[in-house]
Amino acid sequence: MNTIFKVMILLLTYSVFGQNTYLHCGTIIDTKSGTTLSEKTVVVSGKKIIAIENGYVDANALEDIIIDLKDKTVMPGLIDMHVHLESETSPKAYLETFTKNDADVAFTSAEIAKRTLMAGFTTVRDLGGSGVNVALRDAIAQGKVPGPRIFTAEKAIATTGGHADPTNGMRKDLMGDPGPADGVINSVEDARKAVRQRYKNGADLIKITSTGGVLSVAKNGQNAQFTQEEVNEIVETAKEYGMVVAAHAHGNEGMKRAVLAGVQTIEHGSFMDEEVAALMKQNNTYLVPTLSAGRYVQEKAKIPNYYPAVILPKITSTMAVLDKTIAMVIREGVPIAFGTDAGVFPHGENAKEFLYMVEAGWSPIFSLQSATITNAKLLDMETDLGQIKVGYLADIIAVNANPTQDISTMQNVVFVMKEGDIYKK
Repeated sequence: MNTIFKVMILLLTYSVFGQNTYLHCGTIIDTKSGTTLSEKTVVVSGKKIIAIENGYVDANALEDIIIDLKDKTVMPGLIDMHVHLESETSPKAYLETFTKNDADVAFTSAEIAKRTLMAGFTTVRDLGGSGVNVALRDAIAQGKVPGPRIFTAEKAIATTGGHADPTNGMRKDLMGDPGPADGVINSVEDARKAVRQRYKNGADLIKITSTGGVLSVAKNGQNAQFTQEEVNEIVETAKEYGMVVAAHAHGNEGMKRAVLAGVQTIEHGSFMDEEVAALMKQNNTYLVPTLSAGRYVQEKAKIPNYYPAVILPKITSTMAVLDKTIAMVIREGVPIAFGTDAGVFPHGENAKEFLYMVEAGWSPIFSLQSATITNAKLLDMETDLGQIKVGYLADIIAVNANPTQDISTMQNVVFVMKEGDIYKK
């Protein structure tokens, strides 16, 4: 009797929401345990997973949908913690700062968002643009355009001449003197105001450029670009407004200051040493390696005039140490989150990061977990995303082979569902 009662409740649950979708899954990656499951049916109703059954269960109603993924490997939608949806690499990218209007950026970002979703990335963290990324986030959330769920930093915060100073490389009469409203600070007071402005503009988190950068039109790619007091104030003010801080950083001193201040993630970490690695472990600060960006710019730097001349020495020096740094990071057990810096390379190719992570020495399942359960936790979405589990949002993708055996299969996502809606099959 008890069994019959349970079955009746299950059938009632399936029918009360109307049309349900039954995914017949040959293999499922259990991201929590790091194991695989065979021959399961995942039942989706509305936006959520409502059941996971053994075997291939038939639909209960004529209007229900069955999706045959029996020869596929199924896993949760992927999460990329470092993208730039407003732009994409090109020899004309620096010129486009002066030629593109906000409307141009918006249409471009909508196409990029769709491409990102089709690649299996159902959630992203956009770490800096012009502010169009806030409108894009909202348009996707409202169902106006297809794309991943976005957590955005709006405009990154820099210092005068720093990596995210939007006037770097301009002639003097165009440079002006950008301030906190533009994401440029030079004091503790400026730092506080810049964070509050990002909050006012609709940001979900704060991005700072705590050191120089490789692709900015400025000479130094490693120097610390905030005082300890400034970055402390940024983190503290962000916390007061319910936001975390991501810190772009290549050089050690800028990384150290950011970690001591309490940032959640270090982006890139190219010149990290053992001291900073130990601090990151101690403070549970995650490294987002963005290996894809480094590999791409190294190749494009061979093409004359692809990048401004001031950038080329920075690419050379960064790539000269990166492999050694990553080997140290793995050896020391620095916490890792998956992120690519898409936009520095073509959007939609985000999954190449899995290959680079495995080549560097991380296991295939570790790389997959970093893009699912780890990132869901960092986004405070660990009860909604990152696993195929009853009660979780139905962000589900499929690939042709088992990525724990062939990680290259992640570059060809053949099925994409986000919140129960199918975008690719």
